[in-house]
Amino acid sequence: MKVKRVTLHLIEQSLLSPFVTGIGKVDRRESILVEVEDTNGVVGWGEVVAFSSPWYTEETIKTCWHMLEDYLVPKLLEVEYEHPEQLQNSFQYIKRNNMAKASLDMAIWDLYSKKKGISLSNAIGGSKAIIDSGVVVSIDSIDRVLHKIEEHVKSGYKRIKIKIKPEEDYNLLKQIRHEYPALPLMADANSAYTLKDVAKLQALDEFDLMMIEQPLAEDDIVDHAKLQKELSTPICLDESITSAEDARKAIELGSCKVINIKIGRVGGITEAIRIHDICNSYGIPVWCGGMLETGISRAHNIALASLPNFTIPGDISASSRYWDKDVIIPEVKVENGRIAVPDGPGIGYQVDHEWIHQVTKHKKIIEIRIKD
Repeated sequence: MKVKRVTLHLIEQSLLSPFVTGIGKVDRRESILVEVEDTNGVVGWGEVVAFSSPWYTEETIKTCWHMLEDYLVPKLLEVEYEHPEQLQNSFQYIKRNNMAKASLDMAIWDLYSKKKGISLSNAIGGSKAIIDSGVVVSIDSIDRVLHKIEEHVKSGYKRIKIKIKPEEDYNLLKQIRHEYPALPLMADANSAYTLKDVAKLQALDEFDLMMIEQPLAEDDIVDHAKLQKELSTPICLDESITSAEDARKAIELGSCKVINIKIGRVGGITEAIRIHDICNSYGIPVWCGGMLETGISRAHNIALASLPNFTIPGDISASSRYWDKDVIIPEVKVENGRIAVPDGPGIGYQVDHEWIHQVTKHKKIIEIRIKD
């Protein structure tokens, strides 16, 4: 694969409803869609899933655009690749910036799969034709949360994730459990707690949660190990895991019993597969987290979740859950809480060029310079 052109599309779309965590609220979503084209005219697509502000990780849309335009894309254009796994070596000298790196990694995997004439799922070793889908409910009043849960249960989603924070956890979960005693339920804390809150977190054990996600600091695996010893509820790590080595260390320390894998957070599909494999070898189940993505990233997530150790429904919901209109054709659909894994070449969806043009704020084409 020799990439001759990369096009960066900075788009902005309104979410159908605001998404609220313990850290902040998102109602409009900027994204960078990354389009790579090889010398034979084959095109692959990826997506930057960073947010406009650094509330989830240190990366933002602006920092990712800078890294792509000034460092990553020029390096990509210099090298010819036999396999997407080689991309990591090209970018190894650049520290972190995982979401910027991941967008190109995704696009190259899509391109590679299309050139092979196989699905992305097939290319990465996926074994499932259908995956289970979960959904996230953001922080809101108890009545509104219960109403949203009712809608999602009727739609067939296989598990519900509730955003919590220290001021809104026990009473909220108690009410949910009263209304839905058998509902597969998990809680996401987004690092809102400390070890001073052990008793508060222990109180949540009574609700038979599937897991509590990232209760402590976003870069911690040591205190999570201490906390896990005090809880019967499994801890799931999210922000703390940015590489396969992070996963190995966290597992060996006893910091978690579950790991959430997000392609953007870990630097791409290649590293996501490595984390999957390490967790599988230790008997640690994994699931695929969401980042309020467009259908391009959602399609990559579907392929990733087809790997065998993704045994917990991920945050991969229908396009209509977030967008009035998505950037792919057809849109991602959930039927009875399940999503069919596309079997067409690459991500298995077509991009909607007309809609992308309508929502694009800025566009940049970076090409190989032809010497005279």
